[in-house]
Amino acid sequence: MAGKVAERRAALRMKLIDAAQTQIEHGGLSSLKARDLAKEAGCALGAIYNVFDDLHDLALEVNGRTFKKLGAAVTASYAGSEAPRARLIQMSNAYLDFAAAHPKLWRALFDIEMPADGPVPDWYMTSLGGLFANIRQPLSELFPQMDEAELSLMTRAMFSAVHGIVLLGLENRISGVPPEHIRTMIAQVLSRIGPAATA
Repeated sequence: MAGKVAERRAALRMKLIDAAQTQIEHGGLSSLKARDLAKEAGCALGAIYNVFDDLHDLALEVNGRTFKKLGAAVTASYAGSEAPRARLIQMSNAYLDFAAAHPKLWRALFDIEMPADGPVPDWYMTSLGGLFANIRQPLSELFPQMDEAELSLMTRAMFSAVHGIVLLGLENRISGVPPEHIRTMIAQVLSRIGPAATA
């Protein structure tokens, strides 16, 4: 009996994550509504809170999926034999493509608020860490003299730079660039990273 209860709970959990992903993909993070989720998943409103503490936890699950998909897209963007700058540019273009194809899911990764009084779940940080690992490797080749702390900061700085270009470009902000020039801007910045002698 306990096994069947666990199975039903697991099935409802997946239905709710699927429904939440659909809501966010169409309307953004702010569109996540418990009543709509319950209707889509075919459950009572209160059943949601038997599976998740709150909608924030449910949104985190969707973001975890998105991070994994984003990481897979970035990883698949290069063969591994290219020079480090070329890999950074290819990965950045893959990041741009993912953001353009899934704008609301992508924005939800950064729009969600993390609790100030509690830790971010380990699995969430692992998903984010996988994305950063893709950036870290070519940077370690470009800057072999850097220690781990410096390399970690450089990785985050590189991600922030590319993210800013993509965000401002896709949203066509006044301080950004037209969408058709985003790839050029990414290449202009990343082609100048690292020692001049390194390809």
